[in-house]
Amino acid sequence: MLSELDYTKAQLIFFYIIVLLSLDVLNPVKIFLHVFPAISPWHIATLAIGCMAYTFIMNLRPLIYFSTKVFFHSILSIFFNDVQVVGRENIPKYGPVIFTANHANQFMDGLMIMCTCQRTISYLVAEKSWYRPVIGHLAWAMGGVPVKRAQDSAMKGAGSITVAIESADDDVIHVVGKGTKFSTELKVGDKIRFPKSALGIKVASIENDEAMCLKVEDGVLDAIATQPFPDDYVTFDILPRIDQKDVFKNVLEKLASGGTIGIFPEGGSHDRTDLLPLKVGVALIAYSELEKDGINVPIVPVGLNYFRAHRFRGKATVEFGSPTYIEPGTLKDYQKGGADKRRVCNSLLTRIENSMRSVIVSVPDYDTMQVIHAARRLYREDGITQTAEERQDMGRRFAEGYKRMLLSVNGEPPKEWLDLQSRLLAYQKELTALGIRDYQVVGLDYEEAELGDGQSKGETVLHRMNIVGHITHLLFIGMLAALPAMLLNLPVGLASRIYSNRKRKAALAASKVKVKGYDVMLSERVLCSIVLVPTLWVTYAALLFFFTNLDGPALAVCVTSFPLFSYWSIMAAESGMVDVKDLRPYVMKLIPSARRRLTALPATRKALRKDLRKMIRLIGPTLGELYYGKQLDWQKITLETRKMTSSTELESKKDE
Repeated sequence: MLSELDYTKAQLIFFYIIVLLSLDVLNPVKIFLHVFPAISPWHIATLAIGCMAYTFIMNLRPLIYFSTKVFFHSILSIFFNDVQVVGRENIPKYGPVIFTANHANQFMDGLMIMCTCQRTISYLVAEKSWYRPVIGHLAWAMGGVPVKRAQDSAMKGAGSITVAIESADDDVIHVVGKGTKFSTELKVGDKIRFPKSALGIKVASIENDEAMCLKVEDGVLDAIATQPFPDDYVTFDILPRIDQKDVFKNVLEKLASGGTIGIFPEGGSHDRTDLLPLKVGVALIAYSELEKDGINVPIVPVGLNYFRAHRFRGKATVEFGSPTYIEPGTLKDYQKGGADKRRVCNSLLTRIENSMRSVIVSVPDYDTMQVIHAARRLYREDGITQTAEERQDMGRRFAEGYKRMLLSVNGEPPKEWLDLQSRLLAYQKELTALGIRDYQVVGLDYEEAELGDGQSKGETVLHRMNIVGHITHLLFIGMLAALPAMLLNLPVGLASRIYSNRKRKAALAASKVKVKGYDVMLSERVLCSIVLVPTLWVTYAALLFFFTNLDGPALAVCVTSFPLFSYWSIMAAESGMVDVKDLRPYVMKLIPSARRRLTALPATRKALRKDLRKMIRLIGPTLGELYYGKQLDWQKITLETRKMTSSTELESKKDE
């Protein structure tokens, strides 16, 4: 992006060139040709074209990146209603940077960061995606680095297995197979994966075809606890060991030259409400760069927070957090290798994870997410529009406060708390069933206060005029947008919707971590649209050329107008949808049963809001700075919450 001074310089240069081209006496080319009449204008033009071609070729990658970024900006403006950025000042302006982001919306995540960050970012891209049509070409244009992932090469292991842990302090887990072929299918360093688990467990040693040992690392015992061991045998997947030496070499060269790298440390996209366990690769890259070139690369967390992420015209907030750095004194332990290297890498990975949690709103499940969103909306003052930063801050306060309150009661909240939570969920479900939003309930309450119990003149005049105004605007917008929407957008919209839903089902069936597979839907819709939209325009252009009497200029005007009419119809349709949403409460009032439910909503909302604020006033002071603090260090707070969680889990295990 141009600074204000650069923009001013560009304007002055542009107008200066206009003056030179307008007056022959000042035009340097004309003056040169007048002094040297033997030189033809085409000589100078040919030389200039050659220089332009040379400049273009020498700066091909930056120009392609810039063009791709402009293209993606247009994509985001079409598919998202609003994209807000928080914490852009945390991005270093110069030097190498590693961006680590949560992976909640497949390919859209990379586009979102690229279009909201002033730095040029090269992403680590799964090799599986690198060879996909369209995606692979776009990844190349963005300067991506292909990475082969073990999960992309996973295969079913022969037979079934069970495990036995002789002692809680064992460094290895003994695996017994039935009909297995460990000696031929596995090598030391490969990993296996249990059913319904995303965690790969490293093979420490292989004794024979039906006996081997697995390495005990973070999360392994928890993964085993989810399986019916040792009584039953289960199937397993084999994740072959991948040599990433070439990838590390390319990444380190880019960082050493002052470039930036974008990484999604979770390893794959998902639609869960919390982070997946992070892969250690980002820590290894940071330590390798410090060891090789002596550069302590800042690791900037990026929080991608979506609202209705899988739907057209959703909203998003991109938050850049404070950078994390390696503690220089730990480099010696890293260089020792073995257990010391694993310890410092895991320590850095924990700090990176805490920094990533500090820029998202993480909760255990979808029900909790709904409760927190409903509580946030009810707690804030009506009529006040929060900034993206304020909304993120309040959402995290509720999320972290909720987790800490759960820990304080050992996961068994009191009845009053459970009742309030159930009422919040019931209120949210009622809004969804009636098809209205929380802010519209405030309007219903206002109407009741103004109109009273009887039919008043105000109702028959003002409110019915309001309805007529909405209907008139809706019909006007509908008539204007109908033709371009039906011809240019409807075919692509229907086809992309069907295509993305099929892709969602396929991704869900193949994944161990997805809940509903919503994270792939918008990306697949965008990819489908990128292919279908120009195809549709070319088809219409051919029809106009062969079946109409339009001349060349008229045909060119029609074809070049397609993007304008398409975008305008999207904006008009969205404006019409606002009217539909505003009209819905009035339409629902025509239905007797719905009218009774709508009438009851304002009182329900008031009671919920009163009880919610009462509980927050009661519990809030016990949460300390989460309740009283103005500017919070979210990295510190998320770390404290994790320590509290770990401490509670250890105490529970001791009690068992």
